[in-house]
Amino acid sequence: MILKSVQDNKRSSFFIVSLFIVIIMVGVYFVCYALDLGFLSIPIAVVGAVVPAIISYNNCDKIVLSLNGARPATREQDLLLSNLLDNMCIASGLPRPKLYVINDASPNAFATGRNPENAVICVTTGLLEKLDKYELEGVIAHELSHIKNYDILLSTIVSIFVGFVVILSDWFTRWSFRRSSNSDNKNPIFVIIGILFLILSPIFATLMKLAISRKREFLADASAVEMTRNPDGLISALQKIALDPDPLEVANKSTAHMYISNPFKDKASDLFSTHPSTEKRIEALRHIN
Repeated sequence: MILKSVQDNKRSSFFIVSLFIVIIMVGVYFVCYALDLGFLSIPIAVVGAVVPAIISYNNCDKIVLSLNGARPATREQDLLLSNLLDNMCIASGLPRPKLYVINDASPNAFATGRNPENAVICVTTGLLEKLDKYELEGVIAHELSHIKNYDILLSTIVSIFVGFVVILSDWFTRWSFRRSSNSDNKNPIFVIIGILFLILSPIFATLMKLAISRKREFLADASAVEMTRNPDGLISALQKIALDPDPLEVANKSTAHMYISNPFKDKASDLFSTHPSTEKRIEALRHIN
């Protein structure tokens, strides 16, 4: 069951990343067309979509870690965390990912990177302070599961592409209004396209994040229990994280879907959350045979 889901993840990852490239390509093309660049519009659109994809692929972990203000973990400062990661890597058969820590009182964690050989696990200081050994083990296993199940590349690139699409839509809309205001021959079609792009791109980005997150969180929970043989540890961790009152100060909308628990849990309904509810996740964990 889990093996089939991993294969489905790989196929859907390829499809979604390809779809993002096409959407960005179309957006860049419309910008170039509106600028009257003629035959140059197509090659510029291709380069404008492919180059960010290549940069994102090669530097996705660095970009996300920078956005969240993470520091490298050390054995001197984070001995328990390092030892638990070593043990879980042996249990999972995965290469040891790099380990990072965010100085934030809210307990949370995420994994990033382009593949298991170039992966990163990042946890907050709040997670280290508020969870016991078995709860922390469950969280580490969950993040390793995202790595093993090939979730990390897609979720990371989606974060970067979403930001790029929003910037592109904002740029096109501003340019459209400026052109319409300054031109003697005002063309309302540019304004209409800009407004549509501005409205639809964030909606599309949200739908994409919803589609990739919920199913994969359930799968990562189940895979984590396979590693630890202790569903109670992860259940207790999820309960503590959900009930913790401290806000995640470093949270931002582009990377929220990457965390083990939605950092905006107090601001989003279950319908529009990138994560399934804690209650549903715990119920699923309790029914694992």
